[in-house]
Amino acid sequence: MENKCNKYEAYFIFKSDEDFLNHVANCPDCQVEHEKMQKVSSLISEVRPYFLAEKQRKNKIKQTLKAACFTFALMLFAIGAPVLNYQYDIVNSIVYHNLSAQEMGFPTDEYGLIMVE
Repeated sequence: MENKCNKYEAYFIFKSDEDFLNHVANCPDCQVEHEKMQKVSSLISEVRPYFLAEKQRKNKIKQTLKAACFTFALMLFAIGAPVLNYQYDIVNSIVYHNLSAQEMGFPTDEYGLIMVE
C-alpha cells in the first residue's frame, strides 16, 4: 500500500503561502486535495449572494414590522391623548376650582344638591 501525503492541512494552516504553494506544486496528493478545496471554495462563492439576499429580505421584514408597531403606538397615543386631556380637565375643574353642581349644569334643588327624579 502506497503512503499518501497528509501534510496538506498542516501546510495550509501553519506554513507561509509560499511554502504551501511550493509543497502543493511538488506533491501530487496535495494537488488533488487543493483542487477539491478550490472547487468547494468556488461553490461557496457562487452560493453566497443567495444567502445574503435571504438575510437582507429578513432584515427588511423586521424593519417593516418595527415601523408598523411604531406607527400603531403613535396612533394609539394620538387617539388616547385627547381623551386623557378631556378627563383631566373634568377632574381638574372639579377638584381645584370647586365648581358646584349647579355651575356644572346638573339639576339641583334649593340647597344646591343634585336632584334625582
